[in-house]
Amino acid sequence: MTDVLDKTGARTDEAADVITGARERIDAIDDRIIGLVQERMAVSAVIQEERIASGGRRVNLSREMEVLGHYREALGKPGTSLAMTLLELCRGRI
Repeated sequence: MTDVLDKTGARTDEAADVITGARERIDAIDDRIIGLVQERMAVSAVIQEERIASGGRRVNLSREMEVLGHYREALGKPGTSLAMTLLELCRGRI
């Protein structure tokens, strides 16, 4: 178990087991988050294509401000950074 203790930073076998299990859950959650971001990117692409095809602009700044506010309200200041990254990913190349 020494190898697991080294990998987890835990000082006991019991703590190493808890940490290992929790990390597996985090990895699974991260995979779901990545899938959701990819889904959001695809939906955003559809919106952008329709907006551009109808003569509109690729980016709707008022909508982006709504998204930023939503994330800030839910997650605090770091939520704004997260939302900015998400919006950047979903805009595609401008």
